[in-house]
Amino acid sequence: MRILVADDDPVTRRVLQTTLATSGYEVEATADGDSAWVVLERERDIRLALLDWMMPGLDGTDLCRRVRQRTGAYVYIILLTVRNRKEDVVLGLQAGADDYITKPFDQQELYSRIRAGERILDLESRLAQQVRELEEALAHVKRIHGMLPICMHCKKVRDDKNSWHALESFVQQNSEAIFTHSLCQECLRTHYPTAGQKVSSR
Repeated sequence: MRILVADDDPVTRRVLQTTLATSGYEVEATADGDSAWVVLERERDIRLALLDWMMPGLDGTDLCRRVRQRTGAYVYIILLTVRNRKEDVVLGLQAGADDYITKPFDQQELYSRIRAGERILDLESRLAQQVRELEEALAHVKRIHGMLPICMHCKKVRDDKNSWHALESFVQQNSEAIFTHSLCQECLRTHYPTAGQKVSSR
């Protein structure tokens, strides 16, 4: 997973880079909020961001609001802050942050919160895939149940590419239905009038 670190303090930024890189994460680091926004807009595969609350340019809460206003894949945001008052925490979460870590941070706490973010992102990805599958299924159902041009004589069906198909083949290609042939009572009487009659003995 790629992680964005945005912090104007060079020591904190370097510690975060080294700590995360040691754990196998690919880290993109910036020293101010404006640069962080450029990275987030350019690198859409970054799904997790550690943002300092107070830094030059856009601060952490400004970035949260911008990220939440855009479309695209969800970005899990953890605010880095020296603030620990309940009012500050609420303000950060209302701006769009998912979590926060107070400075100076504990390494194990950092890992725990990142892993929690990864679980949320994994769940979001799986839900998005299920939504796509449901939308495809819904589009398929709508296509089958929509108005179908059918020839009044031969009963062939015209598809959206203006090709004509036998009714049976069209339905089988566009659904999970499988045809088995039989006779209705009316056709049985019309085409096989003697079927089922008892043979009289002489």
